[in-house]
Amino acid sequence: MNILFRADSSSTIGTGHIMRDLVLAEQFKGAHIIFATQDLPGNINQKIEEKNYEIEALESNAIDELVNIIKKHSIEMIVIDHYGIDHNYEQALKEATGITIFVLDDTYEKHYCDIILNHNVSAAPAKYKRLVPEGCEVRCGAKYTLLRDEFKTVKKARRYISEKDSLTVFIAMGGADHSNRNIGILKAINKFGNIKANVVTTRANKYLKELETFEKKYENITVHINTDKIASLMNESDFAIVTPSVTVNEVLFMELPFIAIQTADNQNEIAQYLEDHNFQVLRSYDENVLVQAIKTVTDANYYSDILKNIDAVLKSELN
Repeated sequence: MNILFRADSSSTIGTGHIMRDLVLAEQFKGAHIIFATQDLPGNINQKIEEKNYEIEALESNAIDELVNIIKKHSIEMIVIDHYGIDHNYEQALKEATGITIFVLDDTYEKHYCDIILNHNVSAAPAKYKRLVPEGCEVRCGAKYTLLRDEFKTVKKARRYISEKDSLTVFIAMGGADHSNRNIGILKAINKFGNIKANVVTTRANKYLKELETFEKKYENITVHINTDKIASLMNESDFAIVTPSVTVNEVLFMELPFIAIQTADNQNEIAQYLEDHNFQVLRSYDENVLVQAIKTVTDANYYSDILKNIDAVLKSELN
């Protein structure tokens, strides 16, 4: 089977679309996988190359250009993971090629597709009732979560913090950190004096030099760039500070207590879900509020309650 993935990455878009598509691609064993992507500033197209997938470089998001690639490679299914491609674009693509269309969606948009996947733990199939064609296969929720094999390999047993003199925090504000939140978070962390911080980012982060300069001033801070050890870093941590994005699926799977800081409008749905389930959520960055949230999430008594809460969420979503 010939499968085309259509997604982009950049300092503005971020890296999440490509990263989750690489996980999804691995599930199509024996298929011929091609990625159609633009060469945008701060992209991570090298990650696609590292997996030995072919890349068709796009000059634009024009439908004619994509149709030509579909015909060139006799593509049978296209996986679309792109906020710039909407229902009308998908319908035109279907009419021009007859191709099977598989769409990844996070924000309950209208789509013209054969299969739709929302792999966030918060996803609700019923919300797609009037958003996709009749007969579209809807895949939603935790049982469809895209997790790299490394998470399943390194996950450890229950963690405790009551007798620890120092703690470790995992920080992930997206591969591009487009809101430039990492340094503010690290300043809040340094108010405690007993917390080591592992920050994960990529070269798509246009604030990387500033972050590396800040890192050099403090022994408790380590910045990990383009790392393939995210699961291990989570596993070594006592809690996490992340965006309410697909990263939440990972920290929940790892049973890692966390604080979520919203950085974009398309995170509203997951942020609301987390608030409804009594997790610590900051809808915008505030250092004083974050400091209090850290005190809460690292309190030994509350910590055990968070772990129970994570268990309850995972059980309810997987049933």
